[in-house]
Formats: sequence, structure tokens, C-alpha cells
Amino acid sequence: MRVLLVEDEQPLAGYVAVGLRKHGFAVDVAFDGRSALDKCELTAYDVVVLDRDLPVLHGDSVCRWLAQDGTARILMLTASGTVEDRVGGLSLGADDYLGKPFAFSELVARVRALARRSTPARPPVLRHADVVLDPARRAAERAGRLLSLTPKEFGVLEELLAAGGDVVSAETLLEKVWDEHADPFTNAIRITIGTLRRKLGDPPPIETVTGAGYRMIP
Repeated sequence: MRVLLVEDEQPLAGYVAVGLRKHGFAVDVAFDGRSALDKCELTAYDVVVLDRDLPVLHGDSVCRWLAQDGTARILMLTASGTVEDRVGGLSLGADDYLGKPFAFSELVARVRALARRSTPARPPVLRHADVVLDPARRAAERAGRLLSLTPKEFGVLEELLAAGGDVVSAETLLEKVWDEHADPFTNAIRITIGTLRRKLGDPPPIETVTGAGYRMIP
């Protein structure tokens, strides 16, 4: 799941980005509004966590553009927390609004809730045959056996399950599970799929579709 964090206070941005990554999100960071729009033109984000008071281009302008584009859910994260401010932010097109200071657990829950409302919408728990994944609890199991997965393995499995048996390309997995610093020529996808298959056990539930990508075996 790919998230863009737009926050000009760099220490806070670093803290939030690290925390979101620990919860399995692939996170890119922008420190001003113009950079945020540049990144959004290159990458399809599931959720944009957007500070309102940004340099170069104000967060309100960024929000309007993102709302018009309609590809990402917007969570405004700002110190302006009055009722009027919240109403104003939502009127600009934000999907949710969280004031500073905030509880990190609430931020994670709100980001996940927004991601579930993406197109197509995702159910809170993903299932395919005997494989079950609960993103909120960070838990995955097969036939009742709890799986010990790395964040990348968990993210890849989540994307494959969300696809409902459709093929997911390696490029899509790299975009959704890794971040902007990932090498597009890396073999990380192949390695992660291999370790994930071993942990899932037999019979293998993940199929390689030559020249196209991967899918859960129907």
C-alpha cells in the first residue's frame, strides 16, 4: 500500500514515515506542496497524508488538485483543528481530517480505513481459499497456521489477495509495496515471492504468469 506523506517539518515527517513503514506501508515524503504534486503525477498513491500549511504551494491548493484527480484518498494532518478548519478541509475535497498532536495508532487506523475505500474498495480482511490476511492486526495465516512474514512479504501477499485472482505485475508490486528509492531493475520481487511461497507451504497458492506477473491460484 503506497502512501505519500506531505509535511514541511522534517523531524516530524521522518518520525511519521518511519512509523508508517513499521506498519507495512510503502512511504514517500514531500516537504512542500509543489513537490507533492510532482510525485503524484508520477505515482498512483493509495493515500496522501497532507499537512495544510505548506511552503511553495499551500496544502489547500494541493488538496483541490488531488480531489479533482480523484486517484488518492486524502487525510489532512494539521495543527488547525477547530470545527471551522475541519469543515473547510473537508470542503476542499479531503476524505478525513486529523489534528495535531495526534495518537499514532489513530493515524494508522485512519490511513488504513481510507485505503480500504480506494477503487476498487478493499474488504477489512482479505481471503483466498485457506489464506487469510488481516491488515489492521498485521496478521496472516494459512489453514489456521499463523505466518511470520516480513513487511515486504506481508505487503506482496496483501496486494495479491486484493487482486482477487487477477494477475499483478512485478511493476505494480514494486510500486505498491516498495517506495520511490527502490531500484526498478532489482530482483527483490522475485526473492520476496520465493520466500513467501516457502512460508505459505504446499500446495503453492501463488502462480507465476510468464511475462505478466503473479496471481493467487484460482
